[in-house]
Amino acid sequence: MAIITNTVQASGITGAREDLEDVIADLYPDESFAQTTLDKVDASAVYHEWLLDSLAAPGSNITVDGDDLGTSYASYTQPTRAGNYTQILRKNFAISGTSDAIAKAGRRRETARQLVKQMRELKNDFEYALVRNQGASAGGASTGRSLASMESWLATNAIKATTTASAATTGFTAGGAPAPTDGTTTGALTEANLKSAIQGAWSAGGNPSVILTSATQKANLDAFTGIATRFVDVGRTEQASVIGAASMYVSSFGRHRIVVHRHVRTS
Repeated sequence: MAIITNTVQASGITGAREDLEDVIADLYPDESFAQTTLDKVDASAVYHEWLLDSLAAPGSNITVDGDDLGTSYASYTQPTRAGNYTQILRKNFAISGTSDAIAKAGRRRETARQLVKQMRELKNDFEYALVRNQGASAGGASTGRSLASMESWLATNAIKATTTASAATTGFTAGGAPAPTDGTTTGALTEANLKSAIQGAWSAGGNPSVILTSATQKANLDAFTGIATRFVDVGRTEQASVIGAASMYVSSFGRHRIVVHRHVRTS
């Protein structure tokens, strides 16, 4: 195949108009499960506190009919104080007046587009702070305050990678919670570890209903033998489904919805 001499090709055209769609394709990996789902309260100080109380361990309680109160009274403890610091999150951007005024593809005003985009990024940053292993800090003259995230509050059901035994951490304190320290030994997530963590949460008074997991650990959850064989009813004209994932885990302590989260740590 030969090109005729002096053929004007498209690449040589001067003044060819651009072919640019008048739309901006978004690929925003938003994630705000924690901040959307968790209960919310108002804070009126940079350090917000609350009181925690617990019941005494149950025991034998048998009293004689008609017995008076006597002089012996049960001892009791005062509620404990726990707290967390408020954290300031910020996004900055600058748009000139001319940038807003000129004709642009996909948006009329750059300021409006950036407001929406930066707010979505701010929500991602907030979610990241909530679900990670960030510790609480009062900050200082040149450093910002930081809130204690979810991992920092695990006290009685922190499970090591290589054992199902609970590894107690500092947990609730009057000054917030420190960031947990990772061990030097790593291991795959096992069903025994998951069961132990759920049991630990239940024993501490909780009723865990959601498992937040990274994509990496979701693959490990999907490989648990408990979901290896399942059946789905299909019609005669329908194709069968191959199930390779779990959206719910049922333990001795209830049903736990599995939620894949973009910001939970992968380890």
